[in-house]
Amino acid sequence: MTQRFSLLQGWALTALSACFLTAAHAQPAANALYQRANAATCANCHGTEGRTTSGSAIPSLAGMPKDYMVLQMKAFKEGTRPATVMHQISKGYTDAQIDSIATYYASLKR
Repeated sequence: MTQRFSLLQGWALTALSACFLTAAHAQPAANALYQRANAATCANCHGTEGRTTSGSAIPSLAGMPKDYMVLQMKAFKEGTRPATVMHQISKGYTDAQIDSIATYYASLKR
């Protein structure tokens, strides 16, 4: 009975360890997916992956420095930067979402 119990404990510890390792590896992937999902809301105007067509009046977001984008989004949100629809759109984002979007676009090549 003791040997059987010990074997079950070993299997349980192995399974528990595998769960923790899987969760640790899943976190970065979940963060990346969250960033990409937030950034996808910009695609209607700023193009797929934040790349507008050449000559567009709408700026490309891909490769934009994170700090600059955060500043601009906060300016839209506060109404201190002129815009057509960005005042309304930016009010729908939390500071954490703005940071997430800016991080995502900063990570892309121009």
